[in-house]
Amino acid sequence: MNTKRSDIDWAAELGNHLRALRLRLELDQRQLAARAGVGLNAVKNLESGKGATVRSLVRVLRALDRTDWLSALAPQVTVSPLQVLKARRPRQRAARKRPHRGKANV
Repeated sequence: MNTKRSDIDWAAELGNHLRALRLRLELDQRQLAARAGVGLNAVKNLESGKGATVRSLVRVLRALDRTDWLSALAPQVTVSPLQVLKARRPRQRAARKRPHRGKANV
């Protein structure tokens, strides 16, 4: 993972990927915008790396059938049972013995 890229570089790369996907599906920008329910400028801005709203990006990815990209951006966090056990705080006190309630021995 390259963390030295600038925001501009990431946006440009994402735009290139979106453009390639659109062309692979043989859609022009206007068709993609209509399919996604966004404005033509939103598609143009995304593809050129200028960005758009998150909602526009989600709609475009859905129209390109690439919602798996969204899963990669926000993976579901799971906690293993071992982590839960390790996170438990150690006991601070012993349990108190309670007197036996019941019939008295005769």
